[in-house]
Amino acid sequence: MSSPAVLAARAVLASIDLSNYDPEQSRLMDEKCILVDEQDNAIGAMDKKTCHLMENINKGLLHRAFSAFVFRPSDGKLLLQQRASEKITFPDMWTNTCCSHPLDDFEEEKIEEGQLGVRSAASRKLEHELGIPRSQTPVDEFQYLTKIHYLAPSNGMWGEHEVDYILFLTADVTVTPNKNEIRDHKYVDKAELQAMFNDSSNSFTPWFKLIARDFLFGWWDTLVERKGFDGRVYAKTLTGVADGSKVIKMV
Repeated sequence: MSSPAVLAARAVLASIDLSNYDPEQSRLMDEKCILVDEQDNAIGAMDKKTCHLMENINKGLLHRAFSAFVFRPSDGKLLLQQRASEKITFPDMWTNTCCSHPLDDFEEEKIEEGQLGVRSAASRKLEHELGIPRSQTPVDEFQYLTKIHYLAPSNGMWGEHEVDYILFLTADVTVTPNKNEIRDHKYVDKAELQAMFNDSSNSFTPWFKLIARDFLFGWWDTLVERKGFDGRVYAKTLTGVADGSKVIKMV
């Protein structure tokens, strides 16, 4: 029997006119996400717009994504971004350093061995959104932890339904924000992030809240505990702290 994600990929899916949205964000909605089943097997491709409409998500349509967390090696602080007001989904919300999708449009982003596709996508999007040169985010320096399956509405029309790969990177990076993507950014330690969560004036993306609730703070503790003799933190010290062999279901 076919899974909901497989059936949805074969279904007649809803679409929408984006002419009332920001032109650049509308253009990016034409990019093609990688469709997956609930076990993260690739089953096709579909434009980002179709993938993020709740009408299609409610049918089971599911795609691959990543959430990258960049930590400063000298003090272990995490780089956050606040999404731009122009964003079609989850505008103005605080979130982890970068969250996006490997694309079917790029052959290297479809490579599954060693999570190379999502690593390549993370390096590309860190440059696109935060202006971080790719030379500062080499794909082999990302530490893959695990992947989660979650579903989250944005407003009545839009939402997310993803198998989301969680990637940590420790690197000194140069940030030059793309204002069409990012409204603000800052580095925080654990206490500062918890204070932000406790402040009702802040809003956060649902995937960031899920990852923080169940995983982030524990992994962050381990990252700091395993700092090197030079006092710096290294993402690669987290090898083996999580089971990345299967999808963690959070829906």
